Parts: sequence; structure tokens; C-alpha cells
Amino acid sequence: MSESWDDYAQCWDSNETVILYSHKAYESLVNIVDLDGSNVLDFGCGTGLLTQRISEHANSVVALDPSEKMISVLTDKHLPNVKVINSELTQYLLTCTEGLCGSFDVIVASSALAFVSDYQATLNLLKQLLKKGGLLVQWDWLKDNDEPGIGFSKERIELALKQAGFSKYSTSVPFSMESPGGSMPVIMGIAEHS
Repeated sequence: MSESWDDYAQCWDSNETVILYSHKAYESLVNIVDLDGSNVLDFGCGTGLLTQRISEHANSVVALDPSEKMISVLTDKHLPNVKVINSELTQYLLTCTEGLCGSFDVIVASSALAFVSDYQATLNLLKQLLKKGGLLVQWDWLKDNDEPGIGFSKERIELALKQAGFSKYSTSVPFSMESPGGSMPVIMGIAEHS
């Protein structure tokens, strides 16, 4: 997966659609959570467009992405309260990286979870990283269950969150992106580690 994302790294931050998506995700995030003083994990952070916005308010941000070139672009931004990790999310990473498990108030995954090889297993790992009362917030393209392509249905997200052991969760469509083919709605899943 990371090799294909490496190909986009140098022009990612100048892509107007990517910038707008990141802006809209951030706006929908601050409508549901106060980031001031929080410890945040940005899962699938890419070049850090969302990371940078979050870091302006959060106490600390861990930015995780498997693409070496995406992480390199983020590292070159020299954000003082951001720690970058160039890796896939695995149980081994959680076990061997001190201070990861149970340390985050908020985990964000902006257009990232639809690209992992095992959505359910990834949610299970992300839950281990949350503090009690912490929130997991994901944004992905909304699609019907039987529709081809990248994204999730409301039912798929809610079932996966339930199976990951979240007792409080919800979905909404906070924004849409316009494309030549029409409007593309974005679904947001929110889950609390209770």
C-alpha cells in the first residue's frame, strides 16, 4: 500500500481537493470534541494536513502512516508537538512502542480506514490505544453495502465498531465533496471507549 501513496507525496499538499477534505474533516471534528490539551493519534496521517491543524490545539499528536514519503513531507514541517511514526499499525508496534497503549484522548482516521487490509482488526488495535472515555473519529466515502469502490456504508461502520467492543457509537454525513461525477458524501463514524 505505501508504495502507491509514496507516488502522491510531493504534490499532496497542493491538491485543492485534498486540502478542502482536510479542512472539512477538521471543522466536523472540532464540532464534536475540544482538542485543547488532548493527546491525539492521527492514523493514516499522510503528509499531515489534518495533523497540523490538530497540533495547534492538542497537547501532543502522534502521526502514523506507512508511506515513507508522506511521512517525510510531514517531518519537514517541523511541528514541535508532533511525533511521527512511519509504520503499519500492528500488535507488534503497540507492544514495542512505549506509551502508545491507552494513551490517546482522540484518534482520527481521515480517509484512511477504507484502505487498510483488515478494517475490523485495525479497529480492534485502535481501541487499545484509546483512554477510557476517548473518542475514535473516522471519515471515509459513503457507499451502499453492495456498491463497488472505496468507502463504507453506515451499517458496515456501526457493525465493525460494535464488534470492536465500542458500546457508544454513531455515524453521520457531515459534508460532501463535489466532483465531475456529482456530489460524493463523506461518512463520519464516532465511537467512545467506555
